[in-house]
Amino acid sequence: MPQDIRTVGVVGLGNMGLGMATTLAGRGFTVLGHDISAARRALAAEAGIAAAPTLAEVLRGADALVFSLPLARDVEAVVTAPGGLLDRHDRKVVVIDTSTSDPGTSRRLAALLAGAGHGLLDAPVSGGPSGAAAGTLTMMIGGTAEDYALARPVLEAMSARASHVGPSGAGNIVKLVNNLLVAAHLITTGEAMRLSEAAGLSAAEAVAVVNTATGRSAISEVMFPRWILPGSFDSGFSAGLMRKDVRLALDLAAEAGLDLPLSAHVGRIWQETQGAIPDGADFTRMADIRRTEDQHDA
Repeated sequence: MPQDIRTVGVVGLGNMGLGMATTLAGRGFTVLGHDISAARRALAAEAGIAAAPTLAEVLRGADALVFSLPLARDVEAVVTAPGGLLDRHDRKVVVIDTSTSDPGTSRRLAALLAGAGHGLLDAPVSGGPSGAAAGTLTMMIGGTAEDYALARPVLEAMSARASHVGPSGAGNIVKLVNNLLVAAHLITTGEAMRLSEAAGLSAAEAVAVVNTATGRSAISEVMFPRWILPGSFDSGFSAGLMRKDVRLALDLAAEAGLDLPLSAHVGRIWQETQGAIPDGADFTRMADIRRTEDQHDA
């Protein structure tokens, strides 16, 4: 019989992780949170989340785990932490790794955890901090059908849609493909709207029509009206994280022996604009119609 999941550990309480933790708590789970930042742990405590000062407390006390971490090496460090999951044998624990990582690392860590009697789902998400806080994320799940079934109550609490797309690594493949498209669409939509402005039609008027035609995308339908045209640029996702995802996608293409010239050019643009759009800036600034061409080519 599957074991009940009552306590969920959330490792990484950043913009996404804290939203997921509060959503899980609001849907009846006991949540243990951990972050290396004392400030983030304090924010979690203010939100009613039990913020453990040590990682080991979460790894040893949770029935299931959710990771929201910046890099693959951070995920590996948590999975292999001394005295943590690999030394735990009281029950099977499924790790739901919502970080965007590379498929190879996900497959390797899944095999390592399976050897210790645990599971790992690579489960990157789309929907941003607002979706995390509302429990309306889209999740792309890679892993075994058994682990997906065991983790389903947690997945359903965090998301509006949690699709099991294939074996270990498949979730990250889909997410990297998705974010490569987003990175390109930000550039092309931003350039198209700058063209409209230069030709005498406001971006607001142009994008309203584009959104009823075949050029529309999530960039034009959601990001332009919400963050780009108002100039707020506060989606909660950084340019540095998008640069990381584009790099991972291009690395995946190289591993597959693919020549993707347009995607490679997208990658160069994201790297070359680092001066004008630093890693800490919001990633939607890439489509800012107010940026000059000099900044674009910086």
